[in-house]
Amino acid sequence: MPWSRVLTFDDPLHYQAAIRAGDWQVYPTKKGQFRAELTQITLNQLWMQSFHHGPQIQTGAVIPNRKVIGFLTEVRQPAVHHRGEEVSPHDVIANTNVMHIRAEGDCRYGGMSLPQDGFDAACQAIIGSQFAQPSFKSVVRPNLELMRRLVNLQRSACLIAKTSPELFELPEVVRAFEQNSIHLMVRCLTEGALSTMSSGAQRHEAIVKRFEEFLEANPNTPLYLAEICTAVGAAERTIRAACEDLVGMGPIRYLALRRMHLVRRALLRADSSTATVTGIATDHGFWELGRFAVAYRALFSEPPSATLRRPPEWRNSRSSRPSSLTQMV
Repeated sequence: MPWSRVLTFDDPLHYQAAIRAGDWQVYPTKKGQFRAELTQITLNQLWMQSFHHGPQIQTGAVIPNRKVIGFLTEVRQPAVHHRGEEVSPHDVIANTNVMHIRAEGDCRYGGMSLPQDGFDAACQAIIGSQFAQPSFKSVVRPNLELMRRLVNLQRSACLIAKTSPELFELPEVVRAFEQNSIHLMVRCLTEGALSTMSSGAQRHEAIVKRFEEFLEANPNTPLYLAEICTAVGAAERTIRAACEDLVGMGPIRYLALRRMHLVRRALLRADSSTATVTGIATDHGFWELGRFAVAYRALFSEPPSATLRRPPEWRNSRSSRPSSLTQMV
């Protein structure tokens, strides 16, 4: 059954949980109250999503049984990087398994996805063959007219979702949007020029992947740079360069940012009648509690004790009202 919804968020955990077609971790990089808007449209096979958020790092992996594309929906906006490379408004990201997307400011971004077998069938029908995408080529540049039509179609669908969602209950409207979207998706990917990641960029991505795997394996353990270098199998300056390239900051700062978000998740999941901020903070490697409390409040706009005391209903709450988010905080 086709449907659409517009969600607004004041917490990155709720935001990352709502994003479809993958498993994502969202790390806002700007201090203060988090704000994001997510518009989602489900047709018959096709999923559409539109994102509006502030500066952040997003890591994760696309689910294996869907073909996913992404693209900027506004020409004039702060830089967005994918796998270390700046994304142009004329580019389509043909998402691969492991992803790193970094937005340096207010970001507007769109996405579409199809089941892999549906995408393969559409390619066969439209171009007469399958689309084979090398793993190290993830950015496609279609001709400008195709790109303009793709962005305009995404904008039109999102406008309907916000102002007249009942139109997506009409079979002909659903069919028109789905068939036009699939056609443009296939043509953009198959007729565009595929960019190639440099060998250096591929090495940096492999290093950051090993770094993140080491972090995942030691979520509550204080880690030091020498240990990280040994586990990753690379020198400090090499790890630093790789992290700067993909996530826009050095490994220690990224580790601290990531741990702070893990603390927040642990505080939200804890039972406030038995858990303490001190216990959760120290479990995650924060020993200077005064400094931790100051940094936590600056990042999340509330003290850690307030997060721990949040009511259970808030932890799973999501807003479903339209919002222009004209000013991101």
